[in-house]
Amino acid sequence: MSNDTTTEPSNPDQLSDDALLALKIAFTYMPKPIEVNRFDHGENFEKILADIQTVREMLLINDVDPDEVADEINPDSAPNSSY
Repeated sequence: MSNDTTTEPSNPDQLSDDALLALKIAFTYMPKPIEVNRFDHGENFEKILADIQTVREMLLINDVDPDEVADEINPDSAPNSSY
């Protein structure tokens, strides 16, 4: 038996904990879809939008809200709520 603490995914689309963390970190550096346009990104803009959507879908498959990832990865940068 292994003493490895990394959870093995049971669903083939589920990522290991380390892979999911790496994807979250990479996602925080990706442009937001609203920031991607032909003027700034040239003819590749549709491919970039498709790639962003692919990453968002993989996060959702792994029960991660893409809109919350930046705050989770960089909590010191998250705005404080005044509610």
